[in-house]
Amino acid sequence: MNVKVYSTPTCPYCKLTKDYLKEKGVEFEDIDVSADSQAAQEMVKLSGQMGVPVIDVDGHVIVGWNKNLLEEALAGSKKKAVA
Repeated sequence: MNVKVYSTPTCPYCKLTKDYLKEKGVEFEDIDVSADSQAAQEMVKLSGQMGVPVIDVDGHVIVGWNKNLLEEALAGSKKKAVA
């Protein structure tokens, strides 16, 4: 499973997202878009949004903190890995 979190250090919803993933034992790449303009452009291209967090779970893109969508994406990704 490949999980990326596009975030900024001051974003409270980014912290919620990362804390949730850590709690679930999900490895993820944390990409600070405030320090990397190329990553920020990649995030906008991927999501069409400038707000953070943007979470990419194996190509399933979630904009903002949405626990239910994140759980569904993680569960779907695990099913693909097992199948």
